[in-house]
Amino acid sequence: MSKIDHPVQSIASLLKAFVLAFIVATILLVTVVLPIEFGVDPTGLGTRLGLTNMLAADFVPEIVNRPVDSVLPSREDTVEILLPARDGLEYKFFLNQYASLNYQWTSTGPVYFDLHGEPEVNANGYFESYAEAKLSEMRGTITTPFAGSHGWYFRNDTETDATVTLKTKGNYSVIGLK
Repeated sequence: MSKIDHPVQSIASLLKAFVLAFIVATILLVTVVLPIEFGVDPTGLGTRLGLTNMLAADFVPEIVNRPVDSVLPSREDTVEILLPARDGLEYKFFLNQYASLNYQWTSTGPVYFDLHGEPEVNANGYFESYAEAKLSEMRGTITTPFAGSHGWYFRNDTETDATVTLKTKGNYSVIGLK
């Protein structure tokens, strides 16, 4: 087995490498980072390269003002959802922010599900999954982090139709099959 000898760097060569790296980092900071991130262009090079146009616009979230009387009615529902073989569908509810939905569902066989929510104002397709598995029953309570549509995507991966019985209770409005 041969021995590999690595050259040992001298203090002078390490110091030169450090100084060179510091100079390169400073040049990049002044010519690229400051114009892009902060709109500060001390050399004018950022403007000539079009880097100041990349300055991120201030993010202003869209605020949806709901009237105080927008409390959804308390209700209790039971629905049977037919899941055809090798197919899936969504069943949704509209809930306000911090609303709770008590639920219990059972199916005639194991089905894949994704319990998730989508914000009421949603320009970019964002959704948040709360639970995802393959089960034949589940019960619990979800407290919604935002106002919007919340519900289940159910998928039947078997060769026979399945039926999901979903019982819900809370302050919501039914959107239904989607």
